[in-house]
Amino acid sequence: MRIVVLAGGISTERDVSILSGSKIAQALRSKGHQVVTIDPYMGYEQPLDNVDSLFESNYDFTHNAVIKKEAPNIEAVKKSRKDQSGVYFGEHVLDICRAADITFLGLHGGEGEDGTIQAALKMNGIKYTGSDMLGAAIAMHKGVTKGIFINSNVPTAKSRLYKRDFMGRGYLDDWKSFPCVVKPCSAGSSVGVQIVSDRDGLVAAVGAAFRYDDDVLVEEYIKGREFSVGILGGKALPIIEIIPKSGWYDYENKYQAGATEEICPADLDVETTQKMQREAEHAFEVLRLKAYGRVDFLLDNQNELYCLEANTLPGMTPMSLLPQEAAAAGIDFPTLCEKIIELSLRK
Repeated sequence: MRIVVLAGGISTERDVSILSGSKIAQALRSKGHQVVTIDPYMGYEQPLDNVDSLFESNYDFTHNAVIKKEAPNIEAVKKSRKDQSGVYFGEHVLDICRAADITFLGLHGGEGEDGTIQAALKMNGIKYTGSDMLGAAIAMHKGVTKGIFINSNVPTAKSRLYKRDFMGRGYLDDWKSFPCVVKPCSAGSSVGVQIVSDRDGLVAAVGAAFRYDDDVLVEEYIKGREFSVGILGGKALPIIEIIPKSGWYDYENKYQAGATEEICPADLDVETTQKMQREAEHAFEVLRLKAYGRVDFLLDNQNELYCLEANTLPGMTPMSLLPQEAAAAGIDFPTLCEKIIELSLRK
């Protein structure tokens, strides 16, 4: 097959995406596919005289991909593009995608995961991996996800949505539960997330979170173990437990080697394992997700489950959570990438 891998973009998860895209492309090439990797925002700035030659040469912009300790400076990325028109797609991106059998979305966060790019690709007749526009948009917004979880009886922590447009004196006075967690609604990889212990901390954290998003979720803090459940074709994979060596599972602990211990299959009894997997499949279904994804949970000291959120385009390096879970089920990384394509072509 001829496959385009889109990676990079202009979300705070840009570095993660470039590494995912690099590994996806390598895996698919090992299976004999012709694979071109393109940054949807930066585009292909050379003359596109022969698109076939890009596939024949396996054009790849992701060399030396690395995830730094802090999220990238997106404004600097935007200024580095030759075309300063403000149009999202860089030069020749859609033309290259139209020449492929399918576009593999190696994007994370922002326009790559909120349904925007999914809608654009569909309108241009381009097949792509993962959930469609509606599912991606629903799952990307933590406030919308929470509402669906509550109405669908998916167990989740108590929370309240706050909007920038309605901020004013005393706006946060109704939140009384501490400690609590403050989250920008549409940022990923824990960017902008803070755990606070009092009202002064809450006010500061909400203000900081509004730098990333117009909507902010304040959520009851649940002390417990953290897990993730990969979903492939609507069915749960083996569960993985996430144990940061210090602090909590923030951006640095997610992506710096050795910062977090990950155990798969997780050390859980059969009943808890089956219940968590059922709830993951349920969450995947009610959020209208397709092909593959990942659903995150907390388990408290009373063995109560709390579903945190769903990720429609999870990290895709061989050591990312979903590929580790697939490996525990006997699915190696190149086969997983092909399976995602197979499931996506059916939707």
